[in-house]
Amino acid sequence: MDKEKKNEIIVEIRKMMDSACALYLIDFHSLTVKEADDLRNEFFKVGIKYKVVKNTLALRALKESKIYSEFRENLTEFFKGQTGIIFVYEDPVLPAKILKKFSEKIQRPKLKAAVVENQLYGRGTLDKLASLASKDEIMAGILACINSPVSGIIGSINATIRDLASVIEEIAKKKAA
Repeated sequence: MDKEKKNEIIVEIRKMMDSACALYLIDFHSLTVKEADDLRNEFFKVGIKYKVVKNTLALRALKESKIYSEFRENLTEFFKGQTGIIFVYEDPVLPAKILKKFSEKIQRPKLKAAVVENQLYGRGTLDKLASLASKDEIMAGILACINSPVSGIIGSINATIRDLASVIEEIAKKKAA
């Protein structure tokens, strides 16, 4: 590969890093082609990008990254062997949930490291990351909390109206008798 092509790849990876809210590094060693395609499809469905590039090019992009360059020293050890990079743009814990589902089924791929919310997670933290609430789950919880007092008020108003209607009905029955 010529120098110009390498520089293009570095720039592309750096741009992807700088626009990502989280990065995951995985060891995709021993994934079959079908398993790798299934994993890519799962990521694609939810807007997550997955890329495999040479470790040296990824490290150069990491060094030039405006957001993730501070993690270069800590991440260098994870750019050995076969490394896939997952770029997350929306929900930073969604890849962990997808990876956990895959690893429960086929024991692969393995999480090497992740940078989520400016926090570095190493090997063995997939379960911890996957157990975090996703963005949608957090928003649903907030909306439920906001909605809860309103539903209580509406329930109270409905109960009062129902009770009033019962009283009026009983009075009407007594007058009719």
